[in-house]
Amino acid sequence: MGDVSGAKAEIDRLWGNQSDSRTGPKAKLTGRQVARRAIGLADQNGIHALTMRSVAHALGVSPMALYTYFPGKNELIEVMVDETFTEPSLTSEMAGGWKERLIVVAERNWSLLMHHPWLADVEGFRPVLGPNVIAKYDFELSALEGVGLSDVEMDLVLATVLNFVRGAAKTKLDAAAAVHRTGQADDVWWRERGPLLAKVLGDRYPLAQRVGAAAGAYYDAPGDPDLGFRFGLERLIDGIGLMLPRQSPRSE
Repeated sequence: MGDVSGAKAEIDRLWGNQSDSRTGPKAKLTGRQVARRAIGLADQNGIHALTMRSVAHALGVSPMALYTYFPGKNELIEVMVDETFTEPSLTSEMAGGWKERLIVVAERNWSLLMHHPWLADVEGFRPVLGPNVIAKYDFELSALEGVGLSDVEMDLVLATVLNFVRGAAKTKLDAAAAVHRTGQADDVWWRERGPLLAKVLGDRYPLAQRVGAAAGAYYDAPGDPDLGFRFGLERLIDGIGLMLPRQSPRSE
């Protein structure tokens, strides 16, 4: 049997239903204010560098004061995730058919991850059940309402798109982190290793060498820095279209 009291505390914390049993002067901060300050720190330094102590220092309070709002860092992160989903662009009106709407959903989530890279490191299998997460989920499902999918299929399609966006974003963010960590741009890294690798390979793996050389030349040229994301998204949307009923009134 699960921890029912823990589940209730989690929901109350996310939905603002906590009763303030503390004695003494009224608290100067709210849990959401703490979370917003923590988001700023995570945006700057990454989620792994975030500690209760660093958040407390940024707020000018003692570390122990934060534990009146959150039992620990994991609970703080849950509210941080929900708080990032308050951005109005995530739920502003979408126009067009299902394809256009689903592309907008993907692009908005891509932009969210680019602005808050730490989200790609913390979003896991179990969702944060906060008000903004639920509102975002409800809104994004509307992109697929009435296209001929069952409720389960709607959930699966949305999850597939969001998982793709998260994976593509993680790839780009990890590459950027490698550049920052090493101080060496990707093109320089490849120029140093390409000739050495070609010498080691000789005539082996000709297909990999041919395609790799073509791809490398393409990526080195000025172009769309998000080509992988856009190419994959278009192919994914095409595949989703194959499962829709042809006579659906909103299938285009």
